[in-house]
Amino acid sequence: MALLNILNYPDPRLHTVAKPIKEVNAEIRRLIDDMAQTMYDAPGIGLAATQVNQHIQLIVIDTSKEQNNLQVFINPKIVAKSGLQDYEEGCLSVPGVYESVTRAEKITVEALDNQGKPFKLDAEGLLSVCIQHEMDHLLGKVFVEYLSPLKRTRIKTRMLKHAREITRNNY
Repeated sequence: MALLNILNYPDPRLHTVAKPIKEVNAEIRRLIDDMAQTMYDAPGIGLAATQVNQHIQLIVIDTSKEQNNLQVFINPKIVAKSGLQDYEEGCLSVPGVYESVTRAEKITVEALDNQGKPFKLDAEGLLSVCIQHEMDHLLGKVFVEYLSPLKRTRIKTRMLKHAREITRNNY
């Protein structure tokens, strides 16, 4: 397993729309393992392939406190939504930023697991938010796009300044 580089907002590659996975094979399972290790190391509770510059429909999620309940969603589709909830979200691609976002309270998602077998899952609360957040990445959308233009501009400025400081410190 390997740690992957996580793209940081406002990297334009985060706006790439992911393509469906045609076959769940050893290469995809290796990417799942690498993404899981990267997510746990970050630390985070969800990671979309888009965030590691792989533009395919794959997300990994683990909302357990013990980090022992990895869930894999390949080619996920939300087939039902109900209710609304506000949740403070963060993102591994926007480190240090936490903002409230309104999303569906309950969802039903259909996807393939890491063996390519179809499944259906009903989710609510944090898991529902996390699935919707990660699926946005597959559509090329970052959670800060739900915020006001002023907040987005401030976050973008902060992220670009942070990237310049990292670059300066590495030379």
